This record gives sequence, C-alpha cells and structure tokens, in this order.
Amino acid sequence: MSNNAAASAVCPVHAGRDDRKTADTVKAGLPVFPNSRVTENFRFARDVMRSPEMRQAAGDADSIVFDNPAEISFFFLDGELHKRRRASVAGYFAPKAIVSRYHPLMKATMDRLVAEFQAKGSAVVDEMSLELASDVTMEIVGLTNSDNKALTQRIKTIMGSHNSFDKRRWYRFTHDKLFGWYHTAIKAWRVMELFKKDIAPAIAARKDNPRDDVMSYMIQNNYSKKGMLIEIMTYAGAGVSTTREFMVMAVWQLWDHPELMERFLNGSEEEQFAIIEEILRIEPIAGYLYRRPVADVPETAEGTIKEGQLVAIDIRGVNADPSIVGECPYQLDPDRAKRQKIAGSWMSFGDGPHRCPGSQVALHETRFFLDRLLRVPGFKLVTPPKVGWSLSTQGYELREAVVTCDRV
Repeated sequence: MSNNAAASAVCPVHAGRDDRKTADTVKAGLPVFPNSRVTENFRFARDVMRSPEMRQAAGDADSIVFDNPAEISFFFLDGELHKRRRASVAGYFAPKAIVSRYHPLMKATMDRLVAEFQAKGSAVVDEMSLELASDVTMEIVGLTNSDNKALTQRIKTIMGSHNSFDKRRWYRFTHDKLFGWYHTAIKAWRVMELFKKDIAPAIAARKDNPRDDVMSYMIQNNYSKKGMLIEIMTYAGAGVSTTREFMVMAVWQLWDHPELMERFLNGSEEEQFAIIEEILRIEPIAGYLYRRPVADVPETAEGTIKEGQLVAIDIRGVNADPSIVGECPYQLDPDRAKRQKIAGSWMSFGDGPHRCPGSQVALHETRFFLDRLLRVPGFKLVTPPKVGWSLSTQGYELREAVVTCDRV
C-alpha cells in the first residue's frame, strides 16, 4: 500500500476523508476560460446540459465553422442534425456490441499486456491503458487494417502534441509563439501519415466489404478526407485519451485503498461498476464542460442565464454537491449512488443530448483493465503517477506510474 497522504487526509470543508488525488492541482493546472459563470450546483448544471438553447463553447468549440456540417464531428452538432448523426452510431455503443464485439477484444488485449508484464516484472500503467483504450476505440472507428501498435503510437504522438497546462510560461511562449508554426506543421504531417498508413487501408478494405463501424458509415455517406480526419481525431480524443487516464487513476485509488481493492476483486460485476463510478465521481476525467446559450434560458436552479453568457460547469464541484451526493462528498463510498437513488456516474459523462455516447464502453474497459491487472501475482504500485493537465481534453494526464509483479 502507498503512504500517499491523500488516502487519509481530512477534508478541509466537510466532515470525513478527502480521497481526491487531483484536488490540489486542478485549480492551477486547469484555469477556467475568462468571463465564465462557474457553477458547482448539480441541479443548475443539469438544467444547463439539458437546455435546447445551449451550445458547446470555449476552446475548440468556439473555432468551429458550421458552414459544412459534413466536416464537423457529430460531437459538436446540435438539434435534429445531431440527433440523426448520433442515432446512426448508437449501435456501436449498445450493450450487445459491448458484450459480443468488444469484450473478446478487451480480453485478448489484456491477455497480451499481462503476459508482457509478467515476463518483464514491471510496466508503466499509462502505456498499458493506452493500448487497451486504443484497441477498443480503433475497433469502433474501423482502423483495423494496419499495424495496431504503430497506429497506437501515432495516435499517442498526435494527441500529445498539445501543450500541458503545467508547463512554465517561458516554455509555452517559446513553444506556442516562437515555434508555433513549426509544431503546427509537424502535427499536420503526422495527421497525414495517419491517413496514409491507417485510414487509407481501412477505406480500401471497406469499399467492397463494409463492416459495422464508423469508417464504413463515413464511406457510405461520402465523407470528405477532412471530414474523416476530424471524426477520427474526435473519437481518438474522447475514446482513447480520456479513458486511458481514468484507468490509471482507478489503479492509483484502489492501490491506496486496499479495503476497496479487496472489495472490488471479490465483488460482483455490478459492485465493481459501483466502485469504478464512485472513483469517477470524485476524479472525473474532464475538469469543466462549457456551454453558451443562443437565447435567454429562464427558470433554472440559479435563475435566468442570459443569451451569450459562457457557463463553466465544474464537474468536480457538481459531483460533490452535498445536496445531491450526501455527507462526506470527498470520500470514496461505493454505496453512495444507491443510497442517494441516483445514477452512479453523476455528471462525470455530462448530461442531456451531448452526454458521452461511449460511457458504457469506457466503464467496461476500466473494469476489464482493473480486474486483470490487480489479480497479477505480486502486483504492486511502486511509483505513483505524475499529474499534469491537458489543453486538448480539459482534464488530467497521469504519467510514469510504475507497477511490478512476480516474474514468470
């Protein structure tokens, strides 16, 4: 067990323990966008997320030009167009697909990762979680006709090209201002390499033999090259980067709470999901979700929201709203959701029409990852991860967590 002080720290605001790992760094590492109306009110956040007048905002969302919806990922669309596009891919995230298509893939990937781990006796957790998240996401997308390990590394490199919030100011100035043109060019080259080596072979394979995946859908609907790249990189960010980070966080939390780890390993699938979702409640992957109304939104839990007002939903704050989550909001309690009679994911996957469509896939991946990894004989987390903050995902990044086991 780790001696990490956060495992037994006393919450400075409420009674009970404070089990959060990222609480001390999130404010400095992930500042809100200027002129935001920040909320930690669960009911108000739900009103905002469910309002038909709200649009995604801040960061990349503010730079999107909606002249050609065919070249915009459905994640950023609204109204009927969003509903139709979302419905067209819903089957990829359905329970039947998860069990019949993705469970065997998760098992195969974990068999390989565990075998490599036991042969070497050590591993880096975020590298293992990256491979699992990438394997599943690329199956959903349909990038399955090229070297999978090389594809994973290309995705990793492209997604890692964004600067981290915890970099020093002089570094950001040098990287973004002085040499921004160079890094932009390098990223563009890498994206083109992704198209040539991974996307083009997938297109060729599916033109005559379509499959039940996103790539086949895009071919059938005549997506442009740009449209395909945008959609694939959106899936990479939502399906690979975020899930990869949470799997590392879950390992860290369970290792620091051996009683919870034992309960997880001895529990039913339902209980395992409850534990995972409770970890996600206090350590949501996203820091803030942003929305901006196209018209006044009256009668919310915090009054009227004026047209154009940028709203920042603090997911950590919302998930710790005592009026919803009950006592000791910063303490891990897998029985909390059942006791409070609310969905265990709380606001961790968002809400309303833009709620994360792949939430169940991410939860199943995490359960597979934890259930296999933590059972390896001699498993130990010997080096906890370093915490950073990502510009691209608006959430935490966990790196260089080292685990060891008995060698076979």
